[in-house]
Amino acid sequence: MSAYFNPTIAAITVRATLGRRRAFLFAVPAVVLIALTLVLHATKPEAVDWPAQVLGDFGFSVLLPFTALIVGTGVLGAEIDDGSAIHLLATPVRRGSIVVTKFAVAAVVTVLFAAVPELLAGLLAPNSSGLAVALFVGALAGSVIYSAVFVLASVLTTRAIAYGLLYVLIWESLLSNLVGGARILSIAHYCLGIANAIHPDQSLQAGLTLGTSVILGAIVTAGALILATRRLSAFAIQGDPA
Repeated sequence: MSAYFNPTIAAITVRATLGRRRAFLFAVPAVVLIALTLVLHATKPEAVDWPAQVLGDFGFSVLLPFTALIVGTGVLGAEIDDGSAIHLLATPVRRGSIVVTKFAVAAVVTVLFAAVPELLAGLLAPNSSGLAVALFVGALAGSVIYSAVFVLASVLTTRAIAYGLLYVLIWESLLSNLVGGARILSIAHYCLGIANAIHPDQSLQAGLTLGTSVILGAIVTAGALILATRRLSAFAIQGDPA
């Protein structure tokens, strides 16, 4: 693992990611989710279906992807945008090591600002401790998958945030919930499939099984990291990110 994870790059990335002003944006979706949970808990204490619907739909279609988008596109994309990536690429560090390290940092930060709030919101909801754990595990998987995809996006284009927003709003939040066949390519539904397998709940509206969710999630993650590494290698040679 030491051949692919660089502690020095990780430490620099963590400081840069959490030190930027936009780091405050990481907490906004989480605060909204927790506040919404508290309001619903106070106004609908007897309702039994809203925790799965709200925490599943909003958590996996809004909170998780938006947080992963901001974090994942920033850990490497910011360096490419300001030109400092040239100095990093000039070092004798494997391109795969750079990608994996940036991805690992993005995944951990996303877990802290998305998966943990999902767990807290689930624990705050009425009679939802089992659901909270299931959603947390699903969010853990989503943090990994989304981070890989958005790190790839930051290497492919300088407009990663714009394209990522379109992807989240149109595909994850809209089409995947309206068109059944689109779920096979929806990271949010991979998360729901994993969560539903741990704590079966029809209100989660999971359209995929555990096996399908895990296999497709692993393929998307590995594929994104491999493509990002190849693209970063080409960038190092050509000196042009797009």
